[in-house]
Amino acid sequence: MAELDAKPAAAEKGTRTKTNKKSIRVDLTAMVDLAFLLITFFILTTTLQKPKTMDLVMPDKEGDHTMPVPESRTMTVLIGAKDKLEWFMGSPAKPLSTPVVDGFGKDGIRKALLAQSERVKQASNGEDMIVLIKAGAHSNYANIVGIMDELNIANIQKRALVDITPDEVNLLKRDHIEE
Repeated sequence: MAELDAKPAAAEKGTRTKTNKKSIRVDLTAMVDLAFLLITFFILTTTLQKPKTMDLVMPDKEGDHTMPVPESRTMTVLIGAKDKLEWFMGSPAKPLSTPVVDGFGKDGIRKALLAQSERVKQASNGEDMIVLIKAGAHSNYANIVGIMDELNIANIQKRALVDITPDEVNLLKRDHIEE
């Protein structure tokens, strides 16, 4: 609330009379209360960022879960250090295409995924491509999430996270992707 304090001017001995000067004092208690109420309201009504998780279906530890995969429909993606990856079609022992060092993004692995997926569908009467993802020792979790995102964008549903073999580690070292 605002208050006006009127103080009478002191009477002087002259003929002139002074006008009363009023001091203004503004009480900001209500404004502070309102500010705290608004802050409390906005804190309580905002939604906190929900944690984002990635769903992975992993097989049980027990039993042998290996199944033959046709090499002509298989693309292997090796994730190395420094946000780089290497991909090839077929198996590491006898690749159907030369290994290509690539990066992430629309001009990198996404372009390769889309092109190879289309080529596999045409060659195998509409069968989907299978992508094997193998992470090197110096790859990071963000790159695994990145390749999963790229597979979702390319609409490739058949994928597997597989352990990397020593031959594939040597391939990454040869191309200076793994340390």
